[in-house]
This record gives sequence, structure tokens and C-alpha cells, in this order.
Amino acid sequence: MKTIKTKLAVALMAAGLSFSAAAADIKVAYDADPVSLDPHEQLSGGTLQMSHMVFDPLVRYTQELDFEPRLAASWDRIDDKTFRFKLRKGVKFHSGNTMTADDVVWTFKRLKDSPDFKAIFEPYTELKKVDDYTVDLISKGPYPLVLQTATYIFPMDSKFYSGKTADGKDKAELVKHGNSYASTHVSGTGPFIVTSREQGVKVEFERFSDYWDKGSKGNVDKLTLVPIKEDATRVAALLSGGVDMIAPVAPNDHKRVKQAKGIDLVTLPGTRIITFQMNQNSNEALKDVRVRQAIVHAINNEGIVKKIMKGFATAAGQQGPSGYAGYDEALIPRYDLKKARQLMKEAGYGKGFTLTMMAPNNRYVNDAKVAQAAAAMLSKIGIKVDLKTLPKAQYWPEFDVCAADMMMIGWHSDTEDSANFSEFLTMTRNEETGKGQYNCGHYSNPEVDKLVEASNVETDPAKRAKILQQVEGTLYNEAAFVPLHWQNLAWGASSKLDIKPIVNAMNFPYFGDLVVKEK
Repeated sequence: MKTIKTKLAVALMAAGLSFSAAAADIKVAYDADPVSLDPHEQLSGGTLQMSHMVFDPLVRYTQELDFEPRLAASWDRIDDKTFRFKLRKGVKFHSGNTMTADDVVWTFKRLKDSPDFKAIFEPYTELKKVDDYTVDLISKGPYPLVLQTATYIFPMDSKFYSGKTADGKDKAELVKHGNSYASTHVSGTGPFIVTSREQGVKVEFERFSDYWDKGSKGNVDKLTLVPIKEDATRVAALLSGGVDMIAPVAPNDHKRVKQAKGIDLVTLPGTRIITFQMNQNSNEALKDVRVRQAIVHAINNEGIVKKIMKGFATAAGQQGPSGYAGYDEALIPRYDLKKARQLMKEAGYGKGFTLTMMAPNNRYVNDAKVAQAAAAMLSKIGIKVDLKTLPKAQYWPEFDVCAADMMMIGWHSDTEDSANFSEFLTMTRNEETGKGQYNCGHYSNPEVDKLVEASNVETDPAKRAKILQQVEGTLYNEAAFVPLHWQNLAWGASSKLDIKPIVNAMNFPYFGDLVVKEK
């Protein structure tokens, strides 16, 4: 495939705005490359990783899942429906244009039109310009997740994307899987300029010399992103020195990477929860809270993390991980075989019963092995499990009809917030509203429903956290589901790269801040 030398990069070099001598030149291998240079074409990890390199958001997450200012220097809630952002002054786009409120408003309107992103921005009526460096984000009603939304707003260069191409097409046109101007041309405010791109082969970046964040210690001047799909091949490239950093590192390769000289393995707790749901409609025994509690107490999820996940997960006792609104450190995993047997006896199932279980075998890390272990653990309290594992393409149609008594599902919150878990996984199923859409446990508690709804209009963070903690506590006490673990994330890198400060639970490394300790 022909390499595309971006016109912006050529123009900059022709104008004498060449890039500074390289302080560090690194190569990074991912399991896939971004499908497009258009940040609004696809809502995916690859697109968001690229966006953090070439663009900048108004606000971004820290490793602790707090918020830090980026292109928004500050913010204030004006009222229940209005959030005001003060924009950073003097920020330049790669084209040389200065970023203003007009660019942010233009970007918001484009996000509202994006098939992939419009659902995130559905709660809002408009983003309004107050002055050249102030905008108001206005919601339809009281809405607490404004800062979470702001992490998706990467201001685009509205002047750069204005006008028509040589063949008469709108430069701002948003085309899914198409060859649009925005998919092959880019002007952001980020730390890197895309100098060339060969789809499926490599993307080359160089440092933007006029980058606004002068406080960044990042010293990478050249970066090449290459896709290597196979886990073993990716690791081999790192160990041989062919690349300087890889992601992800599969659990089976952790030991090999750890033991390699001059190579670091960095892991972080992720935010995707893996669970089993207990179908109260298909199995009468599961309607009894004591039976559900017995199942939760019988499954040793910490043992699963240690032996099956090889430590590459964090055992869970609730839906949302540490850092999420609603997280309660008191809701811990509760493996206790003696108590599980006692609960079974109290419920009248001392001799056990039979249930069916389904899980995918190629969707989550070690999903089939986790299901097999859970089934074996339940046999210790007299529950005979008829387990069936399926490829994900065949599994999801079965899940959609809640085809077994226990079904595995993993979930990542788009808002990095625990209310999102409840809305889809534990609220009462409602086809009209879509609430509880993936609740194959058919768990229903009107009080939980009310609390979740209340959390979605509570704009005081402290009050909202208490509401969501109450939700988590109720789900815990009623054993609404079986929490297993949060999948971890892993990166491998040459020891000369200081990657610990730049990686995060969202899996968007902030490469602009990457420090290479030696050339």
C-alpha cells in the first residue's frame, strides 16, 4: 500500500518549520492500528489512543481516575444544566491556526452527528460560545457526568477542515470506513504530528515543536506505531529490540517479559468487570437470596485470579472498581465454603440442585477456564453444573435470550462510572427504556432502580457517590450477580522508557509525556 505523506507535514517542512533534532526515536507495537485519522469516525480504543497523540481533550483522566485540565484550563457549574469551560489561550493547531471557542463549538456539532459518538452527547442541547475562550455545555436536564463527557471532546481545527476538496467534497465530511478528507488529513493541537501513514503497516509521528504544554517532560521526537496482531510475535519483537514498547502483553507471556534483561512489564488494574448473572426466571432456586449468596461465597474469585489469571486481574466484590463513584472498600470478595454450605442448607437445598451455565470461550481473558473453575467450585456445595462454552459469535445470540441459569458477561463503563453498570446489568429489564438490557439475572429491585435514576440527575459529586454506594451495597447484600474480577492491563517496554507515569486504566498512554532515559 502506498505511504501517505501528510500534506500538512510537507507544508510545514517546506515553510521551514521542520522538526527539531530527535531527542528520542521509538517504535511502539499494538495489536491493531487506528482505522482512520478522523477522531470521530469510530469510537474505539485505537481511535482514542491516536486522539491523545494528535489532539488534546478539554479534560483528561489521571491514573487515579480524577480529572485534570488540558485544553480547558478551568471549569465551573453555572447551574444544574450549564457547565462553563474556560479555554487555554495561545494553543496552536498543527496548521498554525490558533484554537478558539469557535473550534470547540464546531467540534461539538460534529460529534453530535457522528454515528459512533452521538449517544454520548445525547444528554446535551448545545455547546454555546460565550466569548473567544469560554464555552457553556448545556444539558437537557440536570446531568452529573459532564467532565466524563468532556474527555471525549478533542477540539478540531475548524479552519483546516473547512471548504471543498479538489473533487468538490466537503473537507469536514464524516464517512464511516470511507476515504474522506478527514480520514487522511489531520490538524490537531496534540504533541505529535502525523508525518506518514500506511494503513495496516505503520503510522509515523514527529513532535510538534509549537506544542502548548511546555511543562511536559516528554522527550520523544519521533514515534512509529506498528500493528502486530499475534501476541507471541509482538513479544518477540520487543525482546529482540525490534520495537521499544508493546501492548497488550498476554498473561502467558508475562513471565517471559519479566525475566528478560532490560525489559519492564507494567500492569494496572483495569475497569472491565467480569461477572456471572444468575437467572431467576429460569431456575426457581435462584430466586432465593440465600442460594445466590451461597453461590457467591462458593466461588473463590481470588483463587481464580491467582491460578487462572496468573495475577493478571483484580478480584471484585462489587461492580465498579476503585476510583469510580460508588466504590465502597468494605465490599470485598467473600469466599467462604463453610458459610456457602450453611446457606444452602438454610434455603432447603442441602443436597444441592442442577443448573445450566454458559460462557464465551474467546471473548474475555481465559473466559472458558474461568467458567470451568466456577463450575468445579459450585460442585463443592452440591450444585451440579451443565456447562457450555461457545465462540463469541455464537454466544451473544444465546445471551440475548438468557439461555442458561448462569451466564458470563463482562462490562466496561463508557463513562468510567458505576451507574453505567447498573443501568445495563442490574436495573429491572425494560424494553421501552432499554434499562436492564443485559440483565439476564432478571434481578429486580424498585429501590435500586430509583436510586440509579436519582444518581443520574444528582450533580453534587459527594451526594451522588453516596447514592451509588447504597446501590452497590444493596446489590452486594442481595447477591444480585456473581462478581469475579476486573481484567488488568499490561504493557511491555524497554527499561530506557519510563512508561509507568503515562499508562492508565483506560489504555490511552499519554505518549506526549513519555520520557526516554537514554538514547
